[in-house]
Amino acid sequence: MAKTPTAATAASEPLPAADARERPASIPDLLSPQPRTRVDLPALREALTFAFASGVSGGLFVGALEKASVGISSWEPSAFIKDLFVEDFVTRCFKVKTGPNDHVACRSHLVRLLSNPPNDPAVVAFRREICAELAESTQYRGELERIYATICRFRGLLEGATGGKKWDANRRQLDILALGKEIFDRMASSFAGARSGLSRLRETGQALLATEAYSSLRDILDYDEHLATMRVEISVGADGRVRGFSILEVQENAKNPMVVSPVRRMLTKLELLVRGYRFGDGEIMARLLDAVFEGLEDWFVLLFQLAGDLEFYLGALGFRDMAQAAGLEACLPTLVDARHGERVVRRLFNPLLVAHGTRAVPCDVRSDRFDTTLIVTGPNSGGKTRLLQSLGLTQMLAQAGVFVPAAEAVLAPVPAMVVSLIQETTADQAEGRLGMELLRIRALFERLPQSAMVVLDELCSGTNPSEGEEIFELVVSLLIELRPQAFITTHFLSFAQRLEQQARLEPLRFLQVELDEEQRPTYQFVPGVARTSLAERAAARLGVTRDQLRALVERSTARAGNGESKNPS
Repeated sequence: MAKTPTAATAASEPLPAADARERPASIPDLLSPQPRTRVDLPALREALTFAFASGVSGGLFVGALEKASVGISSWEPSAFIKDLFVEDFVTRCFKVKTGPNDHVACRSHLVRLLSNPPNDPAVVAFRREICAELAESTQYRGELERIYATICRFRGLLEGATGGKKWDANRRQLDILALGKEIFDRMASSFAGARSGLSRLRETGQALLATEAYSSLRDILDYDEHLATMRVEISVGADGRVRGFSILEVQENAKNPMVVSPVRRMLTKLELLVRGYRFGDGEIMARLLDAVFEGLEDWFVLLFQLAGDLEFYLGALGFRDMAQAAGLEACLPTLVDARHGERVVRRLFNPLLVAHGTRAVPCDVRSDRFDTTLIVTGPNSGGKTRLLQSLGLTQMLAQAGVFVPAAEAVLAPVPAMVVSLIQETTADQAEGRLGMELLRIRALFERLPQSAMVVLDELCSGTNPSEGEEIFELVVSLLIELRPQAFITTHFLSFAQRLEQQARLEPLRFLQVELDEEQRPTYQFVPGVARTSLAERAAARLGVTRDQLRALVERSTARAGNGESKNPS
């Protein structure tokens, strides 16, 4: 049990004043080069005070991050988040781990950070530098993981996640303060020599260690752990059992300002008794603990923001680990001006395939310039949709400042991204397939700014080829005027071949699924337009040839003739 100070201690040592709270001199913000607070400080401070006092505040951490600001972004997540399965990506690929241990991260916060990439290139560069240093240094990564793991323990105890244990309230608060001290000590002693924003954690920790609030924290924890030392003489019998002991000397920890002499304690107790004051030892310790906590409250509040930042980088490292475990690579891309250079993506893979246990075949994508409309053709199940999904996720991750699913990537930032891969049919929709496709096209142009990224799967597939080709050409020709980075798949092979041959629309580029000698997709992509969709081969693979269907019809007829048919009712 904790040792509690006597009434004399409280009477002789003044409590820290409530208005003497020391504001943090350094903000441990790992997401922006200009450190700032992104959580609601007044609301979180109030909730934190209640949690420390009561031990009941479930969801405090998650709630704070769900409401936290993620910075200024021109991207609109609703334009792509569903079709790219961003939430599934975060859950399955962006796992937060410390060593072998998985942690339950605030998924909604990570989704918001990734799907709202910052407009400011300096912010992206700041995050990339941290990712690069963590990838290069196992020491820094280990230090980051240990700080995060300790914050998780701090958070769990603060929020009342004690596994059903019940103990003295003062003991619980002492444990919370001890974990807080451990976090700050780790920060102050970690990341020596770091060149990236990781150095900010060390600076914050060292700034706190120099404060009066930290001195009070250290003293009260030292009092709890080292009230006094005793020299004891132990008597042992012939059988090795302890027969008894005697205390030879007791020496109190006189260096601790919270410890006073026995005579002084006795005199002060007598004085308080004469005045009519009665204090229990537990009440006094509770007042001391509250005062120490209040002095550090603003520092503790920032740990909740820091935890979200650490989850962002640990998730990025977890994604990189997943790629390497599958024999693939994840890199930090090179970001260039869209007016210069060419797009290069080497050994691109779809991380969602890997997460679901499917072997992902990496491929290369190149184009001589960025502001092109790339028309992708090829057979069904050749990897076209997965390619588009991979390109969309890669652009999002690159602009968020983290690793992308490729061995090498040269990309140009875009002000927005619009993705349409999923065409759902609902029972209450007012339009048919053509109407829904036209509405999809209308919605695309309504939300599409200049130089954005556009990802469209099976454009105009909901109508007959002649009408579809006319609409397709209209969409592509108008898209080009917006100078987008566009990727579009189609099964209008003859039309795509004419566009390629006529070369009327200069920014058009064409990519097709590569086939091997037996006309099977290799899941690689080469320049040009596909000559066939391999519909017959797909039908044979799925059992839809004339002979296969004829066999099913004959089997059904034979069963009916033998009286095997069953009444559906």
